Amino acid sequence: MTEKKSMEEKLFHEREAARAGYRFIAGVDEVGRGPLAGPVVAAAVILPLEAERLIEGIDDSKKLSPAARERLAGLIRERAVAYSIAQVDAKTIDEINILQATRLCMKKAIASLSVNADMVLTDGNMTLDISLPQKSIVHGDALSYSIGAASILAKVYRDALMDGYAREYPGYGFEKNKGYGTAAHIAAIRENGLCAIHRRTFTKKF
Repeated sequence: MTEKKSMEEKLFHEREAARAGYRFIAGVDEVGRGPLAGPVVAAAVILPLEAERLIEGIDDSKKLSPAARERLAGLIRERAVAYSIAQVDAKTIDEINILQATRLCMKKAIASLSVNADMVLTDGNMTLDISLPQKSIVHGDALSYSIGAASILAKVYRDALMDGYAREYPGYGFEKNKGYGTAAHIAAIRENGLCAIHRRTFTKKF
């Protein structure tokens, strides 16, 4: 677990890229690689780096309360130079596997930005099939301002999506588990079978 970093520490990679001449530095992160149901979601975000437009409190979305994520997501959307969110559904995840689906999702998010990025920072060891310069940062959602912002946007978006699916497919507790394999979710699969958004390759043993 990475310790909490100061704002200046979190801006290290962005500042380094800016010094190298890059102007539109996109942070990219995904959420939903592990669940048994629902899509994988990726966000790409280009944030302004001027001191007066920085957003305090950006961190790895998993470390933040739902209320803090919602508040920060609002600020990120408001202040971003550009942001986009992409998703890849369960059927595609089953067809091409979760790693390739994650890469595809991140690539789609970058391609959908309304302002073209000229440099990309990605979370983890994730090399993308893109023509832009890119840098992978392990624990990037906690160590990079832009990647942290992307993780918040992706998490808030996917959680809301799973709340919607909970109404469409009641009985699985998606509003609570967000598709992850909790004991209650697995029990519901055993009782009700699979629904349309379950990942078949993740649920074979149930």
